[in-house]
Amino acid sequence: MRSVAPARTSSSTTSAARAGSTPLCALHEDGTCRSCPHMSTPLPVQLARKQARIVALLADGANPVPAAVWERPAASAPKRFRNKAKMVVSGTAAKPLLGILGPGGHGVDLRTCPLHVPEIEAALPVLARTVTALGLTPYDVSARRGELKHLLVTASPDGDLMVRFVLRSRRHVDDLRAALPGLRRALPTLAVLSANIQPVHQAIIEGPEEIVLTDDDRLLMRLHLPAWGVAEEDAAGAGPTELPLYLPTRSFFQTNTGIAQALYATARRWADDALTVPAAAPTAPRQVWDLFCGVGGFALALAGPDRRVLGVEVSAAAIDGARAAARLMKLPDDRVRFEAGDASVLDPGAGAVPDLLVVNPPRRGIGAELAERIEAAGVERVLYSSCNPTSLAKDLARMPSLRPRRARLFDMFPHTDHAEVLVDLRRGR
Repeated sequence: MRSVAPARTSSSTTSAARAGSTPLCALHEDGTCRSCPHMSTPLPVQLARKQARIVALLADGANPVPAAVWERPAASAPKRFRNKAKMVVSGTAAKPLLGILGPGGHGVDLRTCPLHVPEIEAALPVLARTVTALGLTPYDVSARRGELKHLLVTASPDGDLMVRFVLRSRRHVDDLRAALPGLRRALPTLAVLSANIQPVHQAIIEGPEEIVLTDDDRLLMRLHLPAWGVAEEDAAGAGPTELPLYLPTRSFFQTNTGIAQALYATARRWADDALTVPAAAPTAPRQVWDLFCGVGGFALALAGPDRRVLGVEVSAAAIDGARAAARLMKLPDDRVRFEAGDASVLDPGAGAVPDLLVVNPPRRGIGAELAERIEAAGVERVLYSSCNPTSLAKDLARMPSLRPRRARLFDMFPHTDHAEVLVDLRRGR
């Protein structure tokens, strides 16, 4: 493992780097969109600064992550990495704007955002024309009227598309259903089309009701990881293995496919180390629990012939997708099992204790109760995947017997301060 020192780059050096290059995003340069505050800074400098900030934050807690245990961060591509577009729809039906709401509630069109994968960029003008053709009036937040609130578009690594129209009511559902053949001609890789009904005037992107208009109700995300036992940096020519994940309409998946692959590959490498059994030792299957498992990414990436994996997630739709992916991978039920339930109330000390516990909570972290149960349960190894290093530091402080052995930063959202961190914890060492 390697310690990573922060890069020292002066503002004049950064400005010089910008001066001789074409701007990555004209919308950022002219101040139209400031969603990516660090876009004018070279990506390696961004990553070094982010690494230094997170290392300092987590080294200062009650259960510190030492600077020496950090592996090289997983760097993102500078553009064309976003597999998902969450577009606020504003303007008029005749001239819709797809993007964000700027100061004063005015719409900012982001159809040319360079972060989206090409399939999404190509789909957005088609969807804008559909809005016009169907007369879908964009929702006016200040006036509290209109029908179309958001367009949510997700692209798989194969280029297949999931398109969701977030509507205020069911008024235009039949119109969307009638438009499906034309949409498929314009977007041949359209796999899933749905209408999500969000009737309330709140800052909530989607509502609880989903009306799927296609035969398929989930998108196949085929990820590729290095072959078993092969490190990421040595994966060229090693024959990557496929990790197929099914993404239902109302479920979470990492926005950056390339970094998601690096995250799962790192977790599998660390898990292989944690679960290796000496040749002379008993060969009982090793028990792996994946809490907050979502569509099963960690659970399925860690599945192996000598392991028994349990994934727990509150979303029944996500669990259905995880089970379908396990069947696609031909994993028998006695090796991988998924259950719908509240992972935050699961007690790792009640009955059997897993050999490896994986937690991948939302931004609030696992919380005091679950952290204290994990601390008391005697679990020897934990992989904690965090999208919020601040809540991670609080949770680590509640589990003082589990000491950080390895850590890695994943640049899931370059050009921003957002950081994804994976920490390998071992009890009492």
